[in-house]
Amino acid sequence: MAFVQSDLSLVAYSGNGFHIWHYTTTDAKAAIDSSGYFNDMANEMNVGDVIHANTSTGGTAEYGIFCVASNNGTVVDVADMVSLSGTNTD
Repeated sequence: MAFVQSDLSLVAYSGNGFHIWHYTTTDAKAAIDSSGYFNDMANEMNVGDVIHANTSTGGTAEYGIFCVASNNGTVVDVADMVSLSGTNTD
């Protein structure tokens, strides 16, 4: 699939260019951390911004955090997701 801007929400803006976002999608985390996934947000996202994400919501959902690794004004790339899904053993 592709990035859907209406599924991205700005959670916090610190005033110094740092943003915290939330994104929910049926896309897998591997698709999201591909360079260019967030290109439509190149004018809004900054290096170091964090994106809390619910991924693969159409199947086995995962939750984690992406960090914007680079943004040259056109191409946005995020680092691999740090998973917070954990294991539920009960």
